[in-house]
Amino acid sequence: MPLKAVLLDFNGTIINDEPIHRQLIDELLLAENLRPASKNYRQICLGKSDRACLLELLAEQGRSIDDIQLQKLLVKKTAAYQQRLGSITELPIYADLVDFLDEAQSAGLQLAIVTGAMRSEVDAVLRQSGLIERFTTIVACEDVNSGKPSPSGYLLAADRLQVQPQECLAIEDTFPGLQAAKAANIPVVGIAHTYPFHMMQRLSNWAVDCFADLELQRIQYTYGE
Repeated sequence: MPLKAVLLDFNGTIINDEPIHRQLIDELLLAENLRPASKNYRQICLGKSDRACLLELLAEQGRSIDDIQLQKLLVKKTAAYQQRLGSITELPIYADLVDFLDEAQSAGLQLAIVTGAMRSEVDAVLRQSGLIERFTTIVACEDVNSGKPSPSGYLLAADRLQVQPQECLAIEDTFPGLQAAKAANIPVVGIAHTYPFHMMQRLSNWAVDCFADLELQRIQYTYGE
């Protein structure tokens, strides 16, 4: 089957905003009279939705909350994220991303985002960076019941694009993301934005240090006609 679509993760893949997210999560915890995120933050949160991240961090400190309370925290965090973005002159979009998107679109490939981030956060970044028109669809946290490493988001994206999972290529920077793509039967590129290259190499079909190293034509050849 030929390659027809590229499905990209968002945080840590399109935008280098993980430090911002951690700071905002810490602020939320402090406002709840809890300790900032533990040294296990990366293991608990990277690659997972804000919903899953907050629930696990709260449980780690013995705090249980219902859906209404959780939603209030998510709304508060999203508002703070958008406010933080508004104070940044130049968003930390990975420098070689646009060239890669140009190449993919020139090759006739559809582009989509599959993320555990809230849709309003994704929209804010894409609009501020002028990238909103690049993507045919966005599968965000609100669109699925189970976040990564569940394959639900990837399967939904393929369905929306009217392609088979095997006709897609995923690009991920974290372990839950790589697992989700593989569970959806989607070949995946591990991009070493968050973890070292050798760790991406062990867990993905292809591994690259950055978008500039991603040889799209070579990957397309492996898909066949």
